[in-house]
Amino acid sequence: MKGLMIQGTASNVGKSLVVTAICRWLRNQGYHVAPFKSQNMSNNSYVTEAGTEIGRAQGVQAEACKAIALPEMNPILLKPKNDRTSEIICLGKSIESLSGAGYRTHFYETGKKAIIESLALLETRFDYTIIEGAGSPVEVNLNDRELVNMAVADMADVPVLLVADIDRGGVFASVVGTLKLLPEAHRKRVKGILINKFRGDPELFTDGVDWLEDYTGIPVLGVLPYTAHEIEAEDSLAIREDKVSSVDNALDIAVIVFPYLSNFTDVDPFYQEEDVSIRYVYRKEELGTPDAVILPGTRSTIEDLEEIRNRGIEDGLLDYIHKGGTVAGVCGGYQVLTNQLIEGDKVIRGMGVFPVTTLFHEVKTTQRTKGVVYSRSGFQSSVVEGYEIHLGEMREEKKLIPLFLLENGEEGAVFDGGRIIGTHLHHVFHNKDFRTEWLNRLRLRRGLSKPGAALLRKDPYDQLAEWLESEVDTDALLNLINNGVRAE
Repeated sequence: MKGLMIQGTASNVGKSLVVTAICRWLRNQGYHVAPFKSQNMSNNSYVTEAGTEIGRAQGVQAEACKAIALPEMNPILLKPKNDRTSEIICLGKSIESLSGAGYRTHFYETGKKAIIESLALLETRFDYTIIEGAGSPVEVNLNDRELVNMAVADMADVPVLLVADIDRGGVFASVVGTLKLLPEAHRKRVKGILINKFRGDPELFTDGVDWLEDYTGIPVLGVLPYTAHEIEAEDSLAIREDKVSSVDNALDIAVIVFPYLSNFTDVDPFYQEEDVSIRYVYRKEELGTPDAVILPGTRSTIEDLEEIRNRGIEDGLLDYIHKGGTVAGVCGGYQVLTNQLIEGDKVIRGMGVFPVTTLFHEVKTTQRTKGVVYSRSGFQSSVVEGYEIHLGEMREEKKLIPLFLLENGEEGAVFDGGRIIGTHLHHVFHNKDFRTEWLNRLRLRRGLSKPGAALLRKDPYDQLAEWLESEVDTDALLNLINNGVRAE
């Protein structure tokens, strides 16, 4: 097939971002492009229009391609349930949960078949497929049955571009070490190197580029500067740093970090609000007295509730709520606020904020949906849209005021005129009108003025494409994609 595979010298070197940038750059050249990652491990997933579930990075990359996200773009998604077991999503549907050893023993052939069929389908529908690897291609203890790096490059018969992160240090050793550990046949697939996250004057790295090219015999196609961006992150390795606003008297929003945090990108829109600071809370003593607390999604609601209870965070949150604090619970963060949680014969006491029982079922709800803010919620009417991924069903112990009226009925709950809200709707704060009103309530309580109208921002995908085009030899890149492993 015509395409390219982006592999990295380690996790979190920027593979996903580079794939996203290449996808939008190619789309802007008029090509029809598909992203692909054979096997992803992340609790931050994406719901397609058809209600199937894939890795969030591939959903975002499909948006960069201006293409409809398909399950074939990420045929295998592993969602960790604990340190040993993961739920397996195959071609968008949950099929079973297995340990790492069980996955390698029992699922390998099924997964390989799904990958091959997915690549074949994408080849018939798109001009190019840009493939993302995972971690490092030289995890030598796993390479006999790997399904995500060079094995996939072989299946697709595409060249490989190796990305290295210079910001973490050791870039020469990471590039050379990776190449040395590759078998000769796979080393020949690596046709280019990208240096990512460079800070400072790139002229100071000219000798470094020359040395890499001389030593490895592989061209360095570009040195990408470190860039701040608005593209959603994929997994917990990429949780953003705390954001400290430069605005005087900025709002302080605390986000509780669950051990099995999922879909944490629900808080990303707050990074674009100039007068909002975001900080992440791991321990009770870090909570303080913020303007609001967000409880995000969790892949293992009961386990994470018990963990924040053991850490004392629950007591701190309840004290904060009783003193008039503002709280928003999203998905699992909503479920922990209920009276009790029931999974089979297991009954766990919840935080008791909402008079609701959460019942967990085997069948997962995965759907995109839209609707309006409920008329009696206390919030102004506005259109909202987002997606749901959850196992829990909420059974009210007494009638609550819902937060939204969605296509599939009433959803969420409101307490004290909107001071406490709960919802299963991911991306709730991506809805600008709702987010603005929620923040304006916090501003009003602090006696702050509402901010002026924000300047129109350039499409973040186009910004990424420009970042790539300004620093990478795109003629060589396109030649590599078109000519495959035979390109020299």
